[in-house]
Amino acid sequence: MRLITRCAVTAVLATSAVVPALAQSTSAAASPREVSGVVEAPLARARALMKDVPLIDGHNDLPWAMREGTRYDFDKVDIAKSQPQLMTDIPRIRAGHLGGQFWSVYVPATLQGDAAVSATLEQVDAVYEMLRRYPETFALARTAADVERAFKDGKVASMIGVEGGHSIDSSLGTLRMFSRLGARYMTLAYGTDLPWAGAAGEDTQGLSPFGQEVVREMNRLGMLVDLSHTSTRTMADALRVTQAPVIFSHSSARAVCDVPRNVPDDILRQLPRNGGVVMVTFVPGFISEDAAAASRRTQAQVAQFLTQFPDNPAARQQALVEWRTSNPEPRATLAQVADHIDHIRTVAGIDHLGLGGDFDGITSVVQGLEDVSTYPALVAELLRRGYSDTDVRKILGLNVLRVMRRAEEVATRLQGAGAPSIKTIDQLDGVARKGQPVTPAR
Repeated sequence: MRLITRCAVTAVLATSAVVPALAQSTSAAASPREVSGVVEAPLARARALMKDVPLIDGHNDLPWAMREGTRYDFDKVDIAKSQPQLMTDIPRIRAGHLGGQFWSVYVPATLQGDAAVSATLEQVDAVYEMLRRYPETFALARTAADVERAFKDGKVASMIGVEGGHSIDSSLGTLRMFSRLGARYMTLAYGTDLPWAGAAGEDTQGLSPFGQEVVREMNRLGMLVDLSHTSTRTMADALRVTQAPVIFSHSSARAVCDVPRNVPDDILRQLPRNGGVVMVTFVPGFISEDAAAASRRTQAQVAQFLTQFPDNPAARQQALVEWRTSNPEPRATLAQVADHIDHIRTVAGIDHLGLGGDFDGITSVVQGLEDVSTYPALVAELLRRGYSDTDVRKILGLNVLRVMRRAEEVATRLQGAGAPSIKTIDQLDGVARKGQPVTPAR
């Protein structure tokens, strides 16, 4: 999620008072559990569970933050050390008991065609550079078994998520190449409608015939279909077409906070049949109605500054910082994040929940969930609300591992049944890729 753009994340965070804290929730605490005559407080119990099951987060934008902040120079920003201008570094990863991470290889939807593909490849390369530089911390994971192996070895299982179908330039061949490089999911649409998939917002477009073919090819590859950022029509179309469970890598409940980026109840009710998961996000504007309204005001102000300072990014950024200082946004809270989890559990069931923080892709944070060190505080809140150890293990990672395994099983079956699709968008939709003519029908 970008209240401004990801280009402004580092600069805004550098001027913000973002303080890591394992904050206590404002909700009433339940009694601590007694184990073998010893009272176990929720936070200690949370940490114990997180040592037992890998916490798998659905979305983190550290690669983009590194691109914008240092052009991927890990010598300038060594994440093995504390980096307070970021929300993610290795000391806080360890403090937060992160066991698996889908690293987003986001590029803006303003990039199209070859520019989007090449920028996404650079983002993938950044993930591989993290793996190379910090082998004691990160391990590449392509399968559920890889995740479990990395966790057993004390490493963070690192998976790649492509955030937006614009990154494949309407090409199934490009999709396959990203899969071979390790991409385990792709968000079908991001920010703006594609010729073949609708994005969250106007909700006038779903999947075209080519978009449906993208879903089928992702099933064949074992790539998870990510429906965060998509229109409700795209969600429904994908659920109708897919043979494997879907994910929402970083979304919450629309019934709790009515914004298009969240998942409506009619879609949530389809998840038990599909088997998919909603990885609840920590984006304030998707958690709190007050924060969402403030986000809209901020976006309007950003548009005004873009008009006022079209050729002066520094002046634009300074004006924004000053405006935000004099117009502080209301804070969403950790307890409100837990409210979203409660709602999704009620509508879809405990088997369809996960977590997707969107750290380093946001410009404001939830109170109590300021960075990757704070996951235990949320787990402790769920325990206070009466979630069982089994429930928590599912939310932490067991649900996502189940989804990954099922997607792998579907891929094995489909690969044995047929060859890769060579269909094109001009053949199925009559729409040319950028710079290419429509192929005449034969």
